[in-house]
Amino acid sequence: MNADRTPRWAHFWLAMVTILMVSPLAWMVLTSLKGPDQLAAAPYSWWPSPWRWQNYADAVATIPFLRYLLNSILLCLGSVAGTLLSCSVVAYGFSRLRWPGRDLLFGALIATMLLPWQVTMVPRFLVIRELGLYDSLWALVLPKFFAEAFYVFLLRQFFLTVPQEMIDAARVDGCSELGVLWRVMLPLARPALATVALLETIAAWNDYGGPLLYLNDPERFPLAYGLEQFVSAHSSQMHLLMAAAVLFTLPMVLLFVLAQRVFVRGIATTGLKG
Repeated sequence: MNADRTPRWAHFWLAMVTILMVSPLAWMVLTSLKGPDQLAAAPYSWWPSPWRWQNYADAVATIPFLRYLLNSILLCLGSVAGTLLSCSVVAYGFSRLRWPGRDLLFGALIATMLLPWQVTMVPRFLVIRELGLYDSLWALVLPKFFAEAFYVFLLRQFFLTVPQEMIDAARVDGCSELGVLWRVMLPLARPALATVALLETIAAWNDYGGPLLYLNDPERFPLAYGLEQFVSAHSSQMHLLMAAAVLFTLPMVLLFVLAQRVFVRGIATTGLKG
């Protein structure tokens, strides 16, 4: 009896949590399809009447949306490429290479995760300015090529699960250390690499502090910073603001939906490799 009741209660609470989490998104989408008169009407109605799809076209026309979108895409691609390249190399060095002070230096790297971004904000700005990268997307992309502690830790833990015999066999066959990384470790680490890529894409897409600090030309703003400028200029036009927010959120929702199956398959196959 208990075994039969538990799934029902679990499904009930999952449904309640799902409704609670989806409600703000539903309100945002429905509000984006309303007219200004309906937003001020009393009593308040959740359902748009009529449905104003023109709000999306008006929101895109109000700001240089396509320019901001292109900047965000370039920022995400550069950030993901730099993160995967640097973090995979560093994680391999910490997991499969033996050298003096490795564990001590890895502990120091992990300790940097305790530092908030605001602590290194000024030193990073000074370095970027001295390199002549201020007011360019390179100011946001270049630091990703120097590895981030969390992603290094994540990939290192995955690399440690790869059997040592496979690495030794590749070395016997004449592979260099970079060859072992490219031919053995990275193909096996696709689930971990996909996770890192997704997390970094979301972080770059939602980054607001970086563009606020390093960018000054509106032509180089990504969507996150451009949306903030939209809020400042059109805060009273809630229907257009919600339409812009939906357009900003939609790519990440689609990315998660498309990548979810890949993650599930990767986790399942990873469990069979041990």
